[in-house]
Amino acid sequence: MKHDLLLDDPLIIDRASERRELVDMATADAVVVRDGEVLAIDGDLVELPAGQRPAHGLQIYLGREGERDLVAIVPESPDDVHVPGARMTPLRELLGLFAARGQDGARDRELATTAVAISLWHAAHERCARCGGATEPRMGGWVRRCDADSRDHYPRTDPAVIVAITDPEDRLLMAHASHWSENRYSHLAGYVEPGESLEQAAHREVGEEAGLVLRDLTYAGSQPWPFPASVMVGFRARVDDPAFILDDDEISAAMWVTRAELDARVADGTLVLAPAGSIARRMLEEWYGAPLP
Repeated sequence: MKHDLLLDDPLIIDRASERRELVDMATADAVVVRDGEVLAIDGDLVELPAGQRPAHGLQIYLGREGERDLVAIVPESPDDVHVPGARMTPLRELLGLFAARGQDGARDRELATTAVAISLWHAAHERCARCGGATEPRMGGWVRRCDADSRDHYPRTDPAVIVAITDPEDRLLMAHASHWSENRYSHLAGYVEPGESLEQAAHREVGEEAGLVLRDLTYAGSQPWPFPASVMVGFRARVDDPAFILDDDEISAAMWVTRAELDARVADGTLVLAPAGSIARRMLEEWYGAPLP
C-alpha cells in the first residue's frame, strides 16, 4: 500500500549550508514559528515576504528553493502576528493535514518541522552548558557561540525507537503510556541510551516496558520528531510468546488486537489511534493493510 509519509527521498528544500553566513536573511521569505507552533491557514504554511514580517528577534536560515531564500523567524510576541485567516498552529495538529496534501504537504512539513526543531533548540540553549555564559546565534542560526570560552554549540537530535510488534496470530500489540490521555494507544517506544545501537535500544525498551522478547527485528523508517528534539526510528518485530508483564510506571495498559478488534474499538471510542502524519500511524496502517479514518 502507498503511504504519504515516506521520508527516504532527499530533502525537498536545499539547505544550502554554504549560504548560511552569506545570505541577507532580512530579504528572504519567512516562516513564522514560536513555542512549537507555526503560522498556517487551514493546513497550508504561510510564508511572509520581507515587508510583511512581524517584529522578531531570532532568524534561522532554512535554505533555498529555486531562486528564493527561506528563513524562519521567531516573533517577539504571538500578539505581533496579524495575517488574515492565519493562526499560530501546533505542529502536531498540522502533521495530518500536511500528510493529506501529498507532495505540497511534504514540502510544508519539512519546513515547519525544521523551523520548530531549530527554534526550540535555540530557546533551550541561550547559555553555554560548560561555563554558563550567554550564547549568540551564528551561521544563519545553525550554531550558538559562547564568546566567554570561544565554544560553538550545535543543534542536537535525540534518537528514539518505536516498534510495531506482532504475535504468532498476527495480532498487533497496542499499549497505553501512563502519561497519555484516556484510551490513546500506540506502539512501544523509548529513547536510545548511550552505548547502545538503535536495535539494542528496541530490544531493551520492549523488554523493560512489556517483558517481551523480540525476534525478526527489521527497520521500518524514520521521522523527525521535534517534540522537542528527536528523530523517531521505526522497527517491526515479532514475538513467539505474547504474554507480557507491564512496567506500570511507564505502561498502564496493553492489548493484542486483530484487525476486526481494532475496527470495533476505534468505532466505540475505546481506542484512540496515533495521529495521521506520524510514523506510528504509518506502521499501524502497514499492518492493517489500508488507511484508517
